[in-house]
Amino acid sequence: MLPGDHTSRAMRLVVSIDRDDDLGRKASVAGPVVGRASVLEAAVRLGTVDPEDSDTNALFAAVNLFDELKGAGEECEVCALTGSGKVGVLSDRRVADQFDEVLARTGATSAYLVSDGAEDEFLFPILASRVKVDGVRRVYVRQNASIESTYYTVVRALKDPKLRAKTVLPIALVLLILGIAAAASVVIWGVIGLAIVLGVYLIFWTFDIDEAIIDSIRSASTDIRQGSVAFGFGLFAIALVGVGFLSGYNAYYASHAPPLDRVVLFLQSALLWWLIGAVVWECGRAIRRTLSRGRFPRSFAVATTSIIGIGFVSFGSLLLVQYLQGVSSPAQLPVMVGLLVAGFGLVIGAGVLQQYFKSLAARAVLEPVAPS
Repeated sequence: MLPGDHTSRAMRLVVSIDRDDDLGRKASVAGPVVGRASVLEAAVRLGTVDPEDSDTNALFAAVNLFDELKGAGEECEVCALTGSGKVGVLSDRRVADQFDEVLARTGATSAYLVSDGAEDEFLFPILASRVKVDGVRRVYVRQNASIESTYYTVVRALKDPKLRAKTVLPIALVLLILGIAAAASVVIWGVIGLAIVLGVYLIFWTFDIDEAIIDSIRSASTDIRQGSVAFGFGLFAIALVGVGFLSGYNAYYASHAPPLDRVVLFLQSALLWWLIGAVVWECGRAIRRTLSRGRFPRSFAVATTSIIGIGFVSFGSLLLVQYLQGVSSPAQLPVMVGLLVAGFGLVIGAGVLQQYFKSLAARAVLEPVAPS
């Protein structure tokens, strides 16, 4: 390459992903971390706090690969992306947002993933959907087999907060509730309470509800400090949800129908307010992203279409229950069928729209960049 062509050389990004945010939880390092000095400092801080964390080795390996590429005369940069302690959709969304931020700052056109395990490699599609991925470097930690034992491995593993939350916490809840119930001689109520508590726990754990609540609180705190309009939309959405509960409560106790019919009335009265609250919430998020990024988010159309589709399906299902209970007349069948068909169509359309937007983003990344 000629000296005058230096400005047209493609930028390659060396990426280390900390999907469970050990950097943030243990070393108080917020992602994204960009630059050799910053990544090296983050690795030292994490290694100082927890010398046995494999993410430390991944960070050092990323710096090592960066040095190799730099020594070969390539234009490159190194970065570390962090997710969340509750690995799932929200952690992956954080990684994707941080990767977009790093791409905007560096202008990289390709990437190289440095991974310490298969968990981080689950995020390979996030990188590949935005830039060309040249390869993946796995980091293996060599250990002396003579010091390893089953007891040592289990004890060290149980010190991981993520593993404790998945294994020890449910067992602790079972023993605690059954113990209290046995002491109070109400074992049957203990079993009922145990079923409810474990059910709520599994729902929160499966759908990352606790992480969503924490993220919402953090986002609200940021919005308050920055004077964002999204905070007002959020409060209004929560108020609408409360109005929905109040409206459903009034409909439930005003009726003298059987319990199932009263529950249907509760949902019919509350559902409309809940759907409006969800749309208001998405409007606030869309306005915040528009003001921060300078463009209206495509995800707003997908989310709004999904909400309306779910609303149609929900109302149609409630009419179906009323019809099966003999509460509604056959004249409502066309309305019920129309709501169900339109609702499923909108939900499917939202999925198609999401895939279309993804294909547009992938096409934009794959388009050749004109040399400067």
